[in-house]
Amino acid sequence: MRVTKFKNTIKNILFMGSAMIFSQGVLAIDLQDIKKQGVLRHIGVPYANFVSYIKKDDFELLSGLDVELVKGFAESLGVEYQYVPAKWNNAIGKLTGQHAQFKNNQTIFGDECAVEGDIIANGVTILDWRTELADFSNDYFPSAVWLVARADSDLQPINPTNSIDKDIKKVKQLINGRDVLAMEHSCLDPNLYNLYSTGANIILPATERRLNEMVPAILNKDAESTLLDVADTLIALEKWPGEIKVIGPVSQEQRMGAVFRKNSPALRKAFNQYLDDIKKDGTYLQLVEKHYPSVSYFYGDYFNNNHKLV
Repeated sequence: MRVTKFKNTIKNILFMGSAMIFSQGVLAIDLQDIKKQGVLRHIGVPYANFVSYIKKDDFELLSGLDVELVKGFAESLGVEYQYVPAKWNNAIGKLTGQHAQFKNNQTIFGDECAVEGDIIANGVTILDWRTELADFSNDYFPSAVWLVARADSDLQPINPTNSIDKDIKKVKQLINGRDVLAMEHSCLDPNLYNLYSTGANIILPATERRLNEMVPAILNKDAESTLLDVADTLIALEKWPGEIKVIGPVSQEQRMGAVFRKNSPALRKAFNQYLDDIKKDGTYLQLVEKHYPSVSYFYGDYFNNNHKLV
């Protein structure tokens, strides 16, 4: 017993030591540093009208809710805006200098890497494992993860109850033995919702796939159903009317926000103030309605009451 305890103590000391070395190796880049450098670097992953990015040869197109938000924030700081393309599995690393992923219900740290940006904003869901690695802004978009199936599936939408927990339980009972497409390193990670214990056949993409490719995949019959969050679902229902259906929730209500290094508190504070300002003057609601025309129909309380935008 003493030997085991001693080994665990040594292991903890070594882990703490390596963490201290890592944290000292990453230079703090906060608000004043960004103002001196004259540029704000926006790390983004193309996703659900939050970030749309196309680059081919000399052609480049960048748009989306978070693109406009961060550009506006950069302008409020008096600095230039710079976009840094990323993927779901490397965005955190580009911000903090160390790759990390959520696997088997725990955070797994990977290799150290170069810090390439100052803020991640692309509809990032606020999840516990992510808050261990970085700090989020105040939330500014609602979300949840739903089960979505092809219209020809015999899976039927649940009859909602007054309890989200009961609704989730109903959905989980339905997917026993069913093919469900999911994606690790994202808000659609089956580990986050204990889906492996449901008896569902969880299908993970064999090759790299974007979140906006989940619905095309089930329409191509790669699986019968898929996990999908609110923003992508709203877009998919408009893009493929009559071809998909929402079965019900697999998560509690969630929130999205921008992500900052833990050693950039002043930058995070400035962003929160910027959010407050554009909510008060109506700019934010205009941006939301521009990129998500139907979201207020589903989440009117969030935008109208919680944030008092109108």
